Amino acid sequence: MPFSSRLRAALRSPLLPFGLVVALLPFGRSAEAGTVLCLIGVALLFARHPRALAEHVGARLLLWLLAAYVGAALLSSLDAVKPGKSWGTTAAALRYAPLGLYACFAIRRGDRLRALYAAVAAMVALWTLDAWVQALTGWSLGGRAEAERISGIFGADNLKLGPALGVLSPFVLWAARERFGRRGLALAFLLLLGPVLLAGSRAAWLCYALVAAAFAWREARSVWRFLAWCGLGAAVLALAGALAWQTSTRFHERMARTLAAFQGTGQGLDTALTGRLDIWRTSARMIAAHPWNGVGVRGFRYAYPQFAPADDHFLTAEACGVGEGACHAHQLVLEVLTETGALGLALWLAGLVLAVRAWCAVGAAARARAFPATVALGAMLFPFNTHLAFYSAWWGLLFAWLLGLWCAALYATEDADAA
Repeated sequence: MPFSSRLRAALRSPLLPFGLVVALLPFGRSAEAGTVLCLIGVALLFARHPRALAEHVGARLLLWLLAAYVGAALLSSLDAVKPGKSWGTTAAALRYAPLGLYACFAIRRGDRLRALYAAVAAMVALWTLDAWVQALTGWSLGGRAEAERISGIFGADNLKLGPALGVLSPFVLWAARERFGRRGLALAFLLLLGPVLLAGSRAAWLCYALVAAAFAWREARSVWRFLAWCGLGAAVLALAGALAWQTSTRFHERMARTLAAFQGTGQGLDTALTGRLDIWRTSARMIAAHPWNGVGVRGFRYAYPQFAPADDHFLTAEACGVGEGACHAHQLVLEVLTETGALGLALWLAGLVLAVRAWCAVGAAARARAFPATVALGAMLFPFNTHLAFYSAWWGLLFAWLLGLWCAALYATEDADAA
């Protein structure tokens, strides 16, 4: 098929509005264009088929999961420290419902699901290639690299390359495995590894390690082979780290800060965690003062000065601005407890139980079909890591996008006659 015909077919594809969200992630709020198109698509769908929701189990599952996410925000807004911010965040989160519903109805066939996986893999591969160019030349489509880490197409003032690659890497690895077998999987792992390391996000490093472990288990299918794969991966990682240590000043500085954790002192650990121990101590004080429904979603930075010591360095020099304090808790469980309290955490846990039950009930074929999205969500939500803010516009949008894709994947059908 000629390229022009393929381009026209892609532009007419019902997958385009949903795929635009990921394609435009490097460009900030531009990603919301895809959300608007999904809203229009869902409105037209329900105008034509008012009972469409009753016919799709995945769409109903999505709404229940989003009810937990938005419900936690709603309860936290009732007496929030910054009511306008919390209520605005809660209202904005409602846009995730049509986004996810669009995914469920547009991706009802296995061929469409695989096409979307491949499209996302191609976009992330492009970001990876651009990041390699920046690592080698100092420049990329996003401009010049930041002094301490590469930023790729996201740009030096938007250091989200590492988290984005870490979370979306399962789609690249899946596509490489499907197209080129295990050799393709290994090559894709190595090509992603360099930019993930040089992007300098320790959270992304752990995220990518979890993704690699999930794919290793999928390939191994036994404990001993899994351990062998992990040993080989660890050796490759050590070799890549040693090479980056010698050749990249950016990576050297990030690793030197990370290794400070092994000095055996509280100061060394705090240095390795970039001051997050102070944030987490302050979070604990907020939780004690607002145990039931927290300080309100996105109210962390506004409550921070009330609970932090006067000499807290986030108040005096860093983060969101002098006197404001840290922007968010940098850890999922602490974020939920701090901003939405015990009630919010209960809703999140209820959503998790519902999701696990649905995953167990669908059968092996559906779980295999949803594997890349499942791994991406699992790595994103892994509790023993640092995180971006799940109620923020960018990270929250990516989370909701993956959630919609996951619900669609679980209930997609291989029947070519499906709607």
